[in-house]
Amino acid sequence: MARWLVTGGSGFLGINLIRYLLNKGEEVVSLDLLPFNYDDCSDKIVHVQGDIRDKDTVDRCMDGIDIVMHGAAALPLYPKEDIYTTNIGGTVKVFQSALEHGIKRAIYISSTAVYGIPDHHPIFEEDKLVGVGPYGEAKIQAEAHVREFRERGMTISTIRPKSFIGPERLGVFGIFYEWASEGRSFPMIGRGNNLYQLLDVEDLCEAIWLAAKLEDEKIVNTEFNIGAKEFSTMREDYQVVLDAAGHGKKIKGSPRNLVVFALEVLDKLKLSPLYPWVYKTATKDSFVSVEKAERVLGFAPRFSNKDALLRNYEWFLANVEKFHSGDTQDGVTHRVPWKQGILGLVKRFF
Repeated sequence: MARWLVTGGSGFLGINLIRYLLNKGEEVVSLDLLPFNYDDCSDKIVHVQGDIRDKDTVDRCMDGIDIVMHGAAALPLYPKEDIYTTNIGGTVKVFQSALEHGIKRAIYISSTAVYGIPDHHPIFEEDKLVGVGPYGEAKIQAEAHVREFRERGMTISTIRPKSFIGPERLGVFGIFYEWASEGRSFPMIGRGNNLYQLLDVEDLCEAIWLAAKLEDEKIVNTEFNIGAKEFSTMREDYQVVLDAAGHGKKIKGSPRNLVVFALEVLDKLKLSPLYPWVYKTATKDSFVSVEKAERVLGFAPRFSNKDALLRNYEWFLANVEKFHSGDTQDGVTHRVPWKQGILGLVKRFF
C-alpha cells in the first residue's frame, strides 16, 4: 500500500483518480483550491484546501507521501496570469517540495495541447512542441521543468492525455448533453468528418497507475501519449449520444469558416462559451499514437470514443438535478456546466 498526494483532488480527474486509488487499497491526500465535497469518499482521505502556488501549503502535504500525482492546473478559460503562475510556478513548487521530502516517484499531467495544431497524424511523443495560447505555452514550459527535476534524481512520468470525459465531466460537454436530453439536434463546427480522438477518464486513471507502479523506473521516466484506441469521425461518435437520447435528432454540419469567424467575434464580446483552442481545432483531425504507452506501460484502453461519450451522458442524466445548467452557471472548470452564452439563443432553432 502506498500513500499518494493528488493535487487537483477536487476536480474531475482528481475525484475519479481518488476513487480508483481507494479501490486499489491506497491511501490518499488531496490538495485543491476548492473544498472536497464528495460524500462517497470524503471520510476516506485527507483533504487540504490550499493553493499549489503556496510552498508552505504544499510542504504540509508531503509528509509520508510515496507518490505524487500532480494534476492541478488553471484551465484555458482562466486569466493568463493565473495559467502561468499555477501551471508553471505551481508545478515547480510541487516537485521542489517532493524532492526536498525525498519523494522519488511522481506523475505529471500535461496535455496534447503541447503539440499545437500538427501537420500530420498520428502524433508521437517525439514530435515538435508548439504552444498555442497561454495554456499550451505554460504546459510546454512546465514539461521543461519536469525534465530538470528528472536530472536531479526524480522519476516523473509525464502523461499527455487527449480530452478526457466520464463521470463528473461537464464543461462544454454539459452543453451538448443538455441539448441531447431536451430533444435537440446539435451543430458541429464544419461538417464533423474529421477524426478526433477522446479518452475515458477511467483509462487515464489506469495509465497513471501503470506509470506509478512499474518497477523499472528508467523506462517510465519519460513522456506518454494517452488516448482512446477506437474512434471515428466527430459526427459519427457524437451521434451516438443523440441516438441514446431517443428523439431521432442528428448532428448538423455548418459552414466552418463563417462559424469560426463568428465565434472569434463573440469571444471578444464575451458571448461565446468556447475558447479559441476549441473552435480553432474542432474541424481538424486530432489523434495521437498510444503505441509507446502500450509497449512500455502495458496500457490497453477499454473505452472507445463512443463508449466514453455514452458513459458521460448516462452520468449527466443521473445527476442533472444536482447542478445548474444552461445560462445559470458561469464556470471555468470541467466539473460545472459552462455558461452557454449566445448558444442559449441559438439552440431554439435546433
